[in-house]
Amino acid sequence: MSFSIPAEFSSRLKTLFGERCSDNASVREQHGHGESHHAVAPPDWVVFVESEADVVALVKLCDEFGVPMIPFGAGTSVEGQLQALHGGVSVGCSRMNRILAVEVNDLACVVEPGVTREQLNHHLRDTGLFFPVDPGANATIGGMVATSASGTTTIRYGGMKHNVMALRAVLANGDVVTTGSGARKSSAGFNLTELFTGSEGTLGIITQARLKLYGIPEAVVAARAQFPDVERAVRSVIDLIQSGVALARIELLDHNALRAVNRYCKTTYPESPTLFLEFHGTPAAVLEQAEMARMLCEEHEAAGWTQTDDETEKKRMWHARHNAYYAALAEVPGGKGWVTDVCVPVSRLADCIGETQADLRLEGLQIPIVGHVGDGNFHLLFSLKEGDGDALAQAQRINQRLIQRAHAVGGTCTGEHGIGVGKKAHLVVEKGAATVAVMRTIKQALDPKNLFNPGKIV
Repeated sequence: MSFSIPAEFSSRLKTLFGERCSDNASVREQHGHGESHHAVAPPDWVVFVESEADVVALVKLCDEFGVPMIPFGAGTSVEGQLQALHGGVSVGCSRMNRILAVEVNDLACVVEPGVTREQLNHHLRDTGLFFPVDPGANATIGGMVATSASGTTTIRYGGMKHNVMALRAVLANGDVVTTGSGARKSSAGFNLTELFTGSEGTLGIITQARLKLYGIPEAVVAARAQFPDVERAVRSVIDLIQSGVALARIELLDHNALRAVNRYCKTTYPESPTLFLEFHGTPAAVLEQAEMARMLCEEHEAAGWTQTDDETEKKRMWHARHNAYYAALAEVPGGKGWVTDVCVPVSRLADCIGETQADLRLEGLQIPIVGHVGDGNFHLLFSLKEGDGDALAQAQRINQRLIQRAHAVGGTCTGEHGIGVGKKAHLVVEKGAATVAVMRTIKQALDPKNLFNPGKIV
């Protein structure tokens, strides 16, 4: 159900923002979707904000007329978070891309929401510090906070919820709140920082984030190992974690994923289940940790162990992992992506992936599987041809069984992508009606008119 935009609202919007607001069809279409299979739902207007004052003015205007608002960063979300289900205004934050402070001695920085992950690390390169959260895409910090993103380095550095110290956000009435502080810990009241982290734009619009930074490691070694099957690869992961090997990254690509990567990236990796690993530390420590990992992997019949500290080789290796999604899309010409996102206790990961592979074989499919296996998170990379209802229905059946499998072992329907529009029913099953009712109560208290990203999460 779309909201009918009053003419007076449009007139005042143009007065406030001039050329920074647009109702051009192509601009609206661009801001009506992310990188997912969900149908495009364009907003009525796109407004490019450049400051917190802009956001406050826009929110107050939307509040006055009851117009929905959907924050938009780089457009890389995959669960339909950006669709304007009820029309309204897409709040483009890409121009709020200033790095406001780098506090080297405190290992922290303050940024606006439109700063991208790669932009931040490029800016930090001469300080000896870096921001580690790596979801693969060059997402904006605001979007990463909103979805509580994580990625390849989570096993060592944690995801966004572990690395956001404080936020500034604009509430539904235009008030600006500050959560957290510059201190590394606090017992001062409710943890509003984590409340907004993962809220997917439903509680307010983030205008500033204080983030933890880390020293660039003195030495980095990357490695990969091939296994006869996924089960032995994952059993290796469990042994590595239990043995205390200091892993910075440990990623799994199954044989279907490697086949797709080889076609897309013109690489020649052996097409068997493969672990990609990385170790950070001193030169002696990383070599010691890599050797321990090699021996543990070989106990599970790993073959072809390869390790390197060469920058070009490391970039080539991680380029393959980061392009697995696009490689899977290329398997179906014109395909739209659907990435599943379950996360289970690591001890149950091998069984869960094995049962999922068996399910795919029964369906006659060869869908790539990749995973941040150090924290029990793995993905099926579906590529669906637009308009192919049978393929969509099949993917939905497989995803339903996958989520049921994850819930049965104490896991979650989403490790890092969020709920958006596609997983609201799964959230109720996972958390229970009473818990979701608490979330709904918080939403109603902070956004009584339901103007912030309506139709998402609850």
